[in-house]
Amino acid sequence: MASSIWWVILTLTWFLAAGKKWGHEAIEAHSSYFHMAAWGLPALKTIVILTMRKVAGDELTGLCYVGSMDAEALTAFVLAPLACYLAAGTCFLLSGFVALFHIRRVMRTGGENTHKLEKLMVKIGVFSILYTVPATCVIVCLFYERLNMDYWKFRALEGQCVAFPGRRSEDCSLDSSVPTVAVFMVKIFMSLVVGI
Repeated sequence: MASSIWWVILTLTWFLAAGKKWGHEAIEAHSSYFHMAAWGLPALKTIVILTMRKVAGDELTGLCYVGSMDAEALTAFVLAPLACYLAAGTCFLLSGFVALFHIRRVMRTGGENTHKLEKLMVKIGVFSILYTVPATCVIVCLFYERLNMDYWKFRALEGQCVAFPGRRSEDCSLDSSVPTVAVFMVKIFMSLVVGI
């Protein structure tokens, strides 16, 4: 969550620099507020999640996670915030690009060299793609998980466990209710690829 909020802050500062013509000093003057938002919101959400006891174990990774067993917690604390952060960051990013294209057009009509500005725009564009594509993939995987979680639970409760000869315990694997592991692997990979 903190990295997603930092994404929003990064795109906000791009927008303030390009669209509102803020200088480095003006943006840096607000850095304490940016840090408070980026670290305070996830900390507050963590406290709320822990007091509500919404943390559960993820069977695939063995890590504690919010929403691996509770669809409402997944929606409220993971899926909705990530989608909101991605949407807000994308809006700031697109607004900043519109402002940069306007500046580029003004510079070209004035006969100035726009090579450095175009180089900056390409760097921002590549970085944005490297963030938004994996973040979108994670949100789509979480949405898939949210849509099918109740069905998987229903199928697991409906099915009967089969005892295999020679084993003491029953095997409760249900092929028809088990989600596609590839989707969860993509979710894990895409959540880590931004850092890579």
